[in-house]
Amino acid sequence: MARRPLVAGNWKMNGLSASIAELDKIIVGAGALAQRSANVDVMVCPPATLIANFAVAARGSNVAIGGQDCHALSAGAFTGDIAAEMLRDAGAQAVIVGHSERRQYHGETDAAVRAKAQAAHRAGLLAIVCVGETRAERDGGRAREVVGAQLDGSLPENAAATLVAYEPIWAIGTGLTPHPSDVADMHGFIRTRLGARFGEAGETVRILYGGSVKASNAKELMATANVDGALVGGASLVAGEFLAIAGVYR
Repeated sequence: MARRPLVAGNWKMNGLSASIAELDKIIVGAGALAQRSANVDVMVCPPATLIANFAVAARGSNVAIGGQDCHALSAGAFTGDIAAEMLRDAGAQAVIVGHSERRQYHGETDAAVRAKAQAAHRAGLLAIVCVGETRAERDGGRAREVVGAQLDGSLPENAAATLVAYEPIWAIGTGLTPHPSDVADMHGFIRTRLGARFGEAGETVRILYGGSVKASNAKELMATANVDGALVGGASLVAGEFLAIAGVYR
C-alpha cells in the first residue's frame, strides 16, 4: 500500500522569534518541491513559544506546523503544561508524544504516552508516537521486545491520525545511524505489529525513522522498506539541510 511520506522537523528547545526567517526558507523550498510534484509532506515542530507565529506564517503553504508534547487533559491546574486543544488553537496540526527525551528526562510511561496520543486525537491533531531502544537493549538482543512493548502500551486504540516514529535512542544526536538492513528489520517488525493490532488499518499508519538523519544518509534511509519518511532533529534547524532530506522524494 502506498503511504505518502512525511518529513517532520523536531526543533526541540531551539529557536527564537527571529527563527521565522528559517521557516520562511523552508516554506519556499517546500513550495518548490510541490511544484515539482514531489511525493512528500513537510512539517516543522518548533518550541511552543513559536507555534502560533509559525502557523500564521505557514498558512496556505505546503508546510504543516506541529507541537512537541501535550498534556493528557484538556484543562486544569497543571502549571507549565500545554493541552492538545491549546496547540490546535495556536494553529498546530500534529504533536509529537513519547519522544525518548520525554520518557528519559520526564519519566513518561507508555500509559502516559498513550493518554497524550488520545488527547491529540480528541483535539483533532495527528499523534506522532515515538518508540525506540537504548544501545544496551539492542546489544542485549532486546530491541524488538522493547519496541514491541512500547507499541502495545503507547498506541491509542484508533489507528487513524496516528504515526509511529522509530528512533533508536542511541542514534539520536550522536551521529550514529543503524545499518539500513537493521532499520528495515525494525520497521518490518513494527509494520507486522501494527497489522496484528489494527488489521488492515495498520497498513495505513506511516512509520517514520528518526536518529541522526541528515542529507548525506537520507536517500538510503528513505529508500528502506517500510520507512515512510523521517523525524529529523538537529538537521531540521537549517533550511537547506532539512529541504535536502525532503528533496529525496523528488
